Amino acid sequence: MATAAELEAQGFRPLDETSLVAYIRATPALAASLGGRVDALEVKEVGDGNLNFVYIVLSDAGSVVVKQALPYIRCVGDSWPMTRERAYFEASALQEHGRLCPDHVPEVYHFDRAMSLIGMRYIKPPHIILRKGLIAGVQYPLLAEHMAEYMARTLFFTSLLYSSTTDHKKRVAQYCGNVELCRLTEQVVFSDPYRVSKFNHWTSPFLDKDAEAVRGDDGLKLEIAELKSIFIERAQALIHGDLHTGSIMVTTDSTQVIDPEFAFYGPMGYDIGAFLGNLILAYFAQDGQADQANDRKDYKEWILKTIEESWNLFQQKFLGLWNKHKDGNGEAFLPAIYNNPELLSVAQKKYMTSLFHDSLGFGSAKMIRRIVGIAHVEDFDSIEDASKRASCERRALDCAKAILKGRRQFESIEQVIAHIRSITHD
Repeated sequence: MATAAELEAQGFRPLDETSLVAYIRATPALAASLGGRVDALEVKEVGDGNLNFVYIVLSDAGSVVVKQALPYIRCVGDSWPMTRERAYFEASALQEHGRLCPDHVPEVYHFDRAMSLIGMRYIKPPHIILRKGLIAGVQYPLLAEHMAEYMARTLFFTSLLYSSTTDHKKRVAQYCGNVELCRLTEQVVFSDPYRVSKFNHWTSPFLDKDAEAVRGDDGLKLEIAELKSIFIERAQALIHGDLHTGSIMVTTDSTQVIDPEFAFYGPMGYDIGAFLGNLILAYFAQDGQADQANDRKDYKEWILKTIEESWNLFQQKFLGLWNKHKDGNGEAFLPAIYNNPELLSVAQKKYMTSLFHDSLGFGSAKMIRRIVGIAHVEDFDSIEDASKRASCERRALDCAKAILKGRRQFESIEQVIAHIRSITHD
């Protein structure tokens, strides 16, 4: 890893609350976001994630969020180096996804590649991280609609259904450099949970045998190998790359997607699956969040309804965009070939079925890694009783394994919901 002097020679220095203020005063775009009022700034470090420093900066005339990538993984320390270039890919993805779906992506005001620093719109209270809202049992009536819109627009417009091969390959090449974060995903999602790794942990001793069973399940390993190949090889669209419920900020009428530093041209199903899989984790965590005042049964039903609506609305919106632009520049299904409605309809059905099965597979893989891998979810970790927590996690794990292995047998999201319901208490 580079020394502090080497980093400084490259134009990088980690900012603290004091040096950040000086940086903002010297940066017109950031000063403008604060209404030019940079004399008395309130700065608060809020980075509770695994990788970066995140500051909220407030003046009496404006606000901004400043995010700086460190040259290592923050939650591990400098023993696990990590490229600062991830900030470039995050800024690029925010700008591209923001152009395609401005209602659900914060604007980027400033990007400094040497400093690995992004200044962007502050998503103000009462927005909270979706995961925290799910733990608290808050219903978000527009969540499915908004996420379906975000996923449909960002995935369709960056795919070959809309773009020429030439344009597509240029953009694939641009994001190929995000290889370190892709490799991190390959390790923690598709490799470590299926082998002995010093990074893995789980609710021990309750899940010791469950973790061992994952590592000894040859059928599971064959399926995960196929998904890993798809993740690495299929440059289908510009995906967020880490679209879990901790990367979404919400109120009852607003949904904002943040933190796309894992963005690259990959399989669409990875984004869709990450979102749906994290909702399924939240569903199984509810029994551990329940108490005498609230059994969470109604809330569990709302989560299942949201999962169902998210896929169905996504499919509807995605196909709507496809039909609207079917005579455009997209080179996946040339109009001169797919020149009658019946043939196009068959092609679309085949495409969406494949995407549905990919989403189920990736979503299940994301669930498994959150239970027996390195990074867990607060949905479960906030359940203080370890035995109760393990019981919830085991049901989620059993559900994920069954869906991953049998994903091609599901013909609709309603069948998946029925399967989730069938996973009963221990």
